[in-house]
Amino acid sequence: MEEQEPKRIRGTGWKSVYDTLRSEILALTLQPGQLLDETTLAERFDMSRSPVREALIRLAGEELVVTLSNRSTIVAPIEVGTFPKYVEALDIAQRMNTRLAATLRTDADLKVIAKRQKEFEAAVKTSDRLAMSEANKRFHMAIADAGRNPFLASFYERLLAQGQRMLHLHFEYLERTREGYLLTDEHNQMLEAIRKRDVERADELAHAHTRQFQDNFINFMRENYTTEVPLAPMSAAR
Repeated sequence: MEEQEPKRIRGTGWKSVYDTLRSEILALTLQPGQLLDETTLAERFDMSRSPVREALIRLAGEELVVTLSNRSTIVAPIEVGTFPKYVEALDIAQRMNTRLAATLRTDADLKVIAKRQKEFEAAVKTSDRLAMSEANKRFHMAIADAGRNPFLASFYERLLAQGQRMLHLHFEYLERTREGYLLTDEHNQMLEAIRKRDVERADELAHAHTRQFQDNFINFMRENYTTEVPLAPMSAAR
């Protein structure tokens, strides 16, 4: 992917810098490993370096940027080598939260989950991958909220946030292979299993959802960047 010339934006305070950089990082406009120079960013946003530094600190807290030993800051790399461990954790968190939602959900929870799914479907129609990844996260967090375990939900939210850039590539692969229908179909099936309180079906679908993400991300990376992606097949749901 070629680097794009960033837009010059005038704003006030660290929040405008944070919001813009976060969106550009998640959308891969700012590429993994790209240098984020405070002086250049201050000129771009027409403000002093202090709010820029504050924005970078907050982005570092979300693991979207990394400060190197020489004190320079770069966009956090996408670590393909650690992807197997990441997706293993995601699978566990996704299945546990979805199982709990199928067990404990209320009618009010169902309305929220259904609303989030409608928002995701609307985002898919725009082909805006950043909007899709944000809507996808809200859908899955609505499921986690229905599970009523704040510790599992917090762990799940962190994993979903860490995976948003990889999800961007997953969406691109689905669109290119004309399998985009899977994006909304799987969510609707999960919603229906939760509605019916079918815990085992919900677990099965959550696992399949993770496996589809895994396979498509790996296929994308193999086609575009590397032929050596270290990943063992994910075991079937038990």
